[in-house]
Amino acid sequence: MTKRVVIAGAGLAGSLLAVYLARAGWHVDLRERRGDPRSKNFVQGRSINLAISARGIKALRRAGLESQVLCDAIRMPGRMMHSRSGALTFQQYSSNTEHAILSISRSALNLVLLNAAAAEPNVRVSFDQRCGELDAVRGIATFVNTVSGSEEQVEADLIVGADGAYSAVRNAMQRREGFDFEQSWLGHGYKEMTIAPVATGPHAPFAMEPNALHIWPRGSSMMIALPNPDGSFTCTLFWPHRSSDGSADGFDKIADPITGRRHFEREYADALELMPTFDADFAANPVGWMLTIRCRPWSSGARAVLVGDAAHAIVPFFGQGANASFEDCEALLDSLERHTTDVGAAIREYERARKPNADAIAEMALQNFIEMRDRTASRAFLARKSVEHLLHRIVPKLFTPRYDMVSFDTIPYAEALAKSQRQDAWLTTVAVAALGVVVAGSVLIVRALMSGGA
Repeated sequence: MTKRVVIAGAGLAGSLLAVYLARAGWHVDLRERRGDPRSKNFVQGRSINLAISARGIKALRRAGLESQVLCDAIRMPGRMMHSRSGALTFQQYSSNTEHAILSISRSALNLVLLNAAAAEPNVRVSFDQRCGELDAVRGIATFVNTVSGSEEQVEADLIVGADGAYSAVRNAMQRREGFDFEQSWLGHGYKEMTIAPVATGPHAPFAMEPNALHIWPRGSSMMIALPNPDGSFTCTLFWPHRSSDGSADGFDKIADPITGRRHFEREYADALELMPTFDADFAANPVGWMLTIRCRPWSSGARAVLVGDAAHAIVPFFGQGANASFEDCEALLDSLERHTTDVGAAIREYERARKPNADAIAEMALQNFIEMRDRTASRAFLARKSVEHLLHRIVPKLFTPRYDMVSFDTIPYAEALAKSQRQDAWLTTVAVAALGVVVAGSVLIVRALMSGGA
């Protein structure tokens, strides 16, 4: 008998999961709260460019979509740091020059995945469908048509909440006793800007080096820029929502094109020269919020489960949001295939496997924000990265930098976090010991010189 699954949310995770399950023989009912993006050729919502890396590539390859998605992707093997004076410093991500993350449009990727899902013969896709009530024991979800207001009850063997950080499915699950939920808002917001293509120059149509993730680190804030196939860059400002005492570095004080331009002239002068639509972009583009969501359990009854941001929304500073969501889809599919006659056992196994890894990448994403904005411009940081790359080249089986483990490998996030913490402790111990040797040697030399002089 063919199993039936209802997936709430036709975003990245929901669409990919629809492809997986359809090919595994499930009848898939994919429902999206928003209208059909294919009529507009873009997907509304957050448009921060995605950095797809090893985990995401693996998941796309499994769906047979790797070449289609990556044909327009742009390789970024490292960071290009921009100082206030405009000086550039390139930091390679890995000692392996073949390693690179890939800049991909979130909207374009979502359209590819949605079209792939819709092309499967046993997938039904519908839009303007908001999930209302959920009976996880009987496997019944109620959907409301946001255009007509009509309601429909749908019964399925499995109900998946892939409906994002503000998940309606998770909200319904929260009404049950024993559901733990935590959301933490970051004190920083984001606003998108654009660096336009150019007609001439060494990188034309790109105004800057295209094969790099550009960062303007400024201590408590930063701007990043990712390349697009048309030669433009999608820039994202990450500034505090509220300015700190005695300063005006937040969106509350820099709230219009006039104050924005003044701030850019001080902090991002080299980028401002490349933004002919600065005033219009600054005025029109809203300030977004970022949050981390942790919850437990991810499953309810024996028929409802969460994936992606609905289960574990994270901040975007390790570029792992989509990658982690795609790993969820693979893990859920694997569990369902191991437990073909027991959906409840499958979703519980999936949660046990993924929850620790979701918590780990959430922690690492927050830590990477501090690294990107505060540390990447320092000489000490650059020196430490050089040592890490050297160790990775010499003893790759014994030492692997955290960035390599997260972005260029598929080892579980929890293992990557634990191993990197052990390595950090070891490097600190070695550095302290080396400093002690240098100090002791210096004292001996001084004493010898003084003794000789006497």
